[in-house]
Amino acid sequence: MAGLIVVGVDGSEPAMAAVEWAAEDAVRSDAALKIVHVHDVWAGAAPLPKVGGVGGSVTEHVREVLAAATHRARDRAPGIEISTDLVAGTVVEGLKSASEEAGTLVIGSRGVGGFAGLVLGSVGLGLAGHAAGPVVIVRAPVRTVHGVIVVGFDGSEHSEAALAYAFTQARRRGARLRAVYAWQMPMLSAYALGYSPVVEGLFEDEAHTARQRLAPWREKYPEVEVEESTVCDHPVPVLSDASRQADLVVVGSHGRGGFSSAVLGSVSHGVLHRAHCPVAVVRPGKEER
Repeated sequence: MAGLIVVGVDGSEPAMAAVEWAAEDAVRSDAALKIVHVHDVWAGAAPLPKVGGVGGSVTEHVREVLAAATHRARDRAPGIEISTDLVAGTVVEGLKSASEEAGTLVIGSRGVGGFAGLVLGSVGLGLAGHAAGPVVIVRAPVRTVHGVIVVGFDGSEHSEAALAYAFTQARRRGARLRAVYAWQMPMLSAYALGYSPVVEGLFEDEAHTARQRLAPWREKYPEVEVEESTVCDHPVPVLSDASRQADLVVVGSHGRGGFSSAVLGSVSHGVLHRAHCPVAVVRPGKEER
């Protein structure tokens, strides 16, 4: 349901940073918060009684992880409704299942992905392409508020979900929205060998189409200040640079990675590795896929 935010925890500091972000977003969106720990049934934990009806054994550490996360969330947002859950299975599948009832899924990311044994971005990428709704990846605690939300879009219909999420976040925060359109000539094109007036013309045409996509959103969210940025470059470095002065970067994910010049997951993967702030990866609705 849209009124529920799910956050995955594993006891790491990045996961606790994700809890803080999720708790604050629950306040902004008037949503409940569910804190979920996924227990890998193959992890060899010491036998203990079942918790919450979940089959298999868990360790005392798991209980401590959920308790600590709950305490951190209440400290960050005292008035929100909080519940906890223990899910048996792999991290990606467990959180994907938990996300089916949520409006947003939030996870931490670190050198091992925020979950032991997983490389940076593997959990986020595994969930971003398959989770039911937006997935927010938080690398570190947010200490500075810039009042800016950055959204990358390519002017296609598949960008609509990312734009919707970004505009909603900007309105709830009272933040400025920076809409970034980054376009790069396909490498197989003869024009890609060098800059030319033809390339400039193609870029202007593409940028014009992209700006037209923004018009309905400006009308729907008149209270949101919008800054348009069109750049002839690959989306990853452009968005990564913009993230230095942003509270959140929003990117789309679909069959072409959310950008017409990128393969599946390449933009999400690149931004997850290089962004300096939390990243939201948003899939289009079923009717848009």
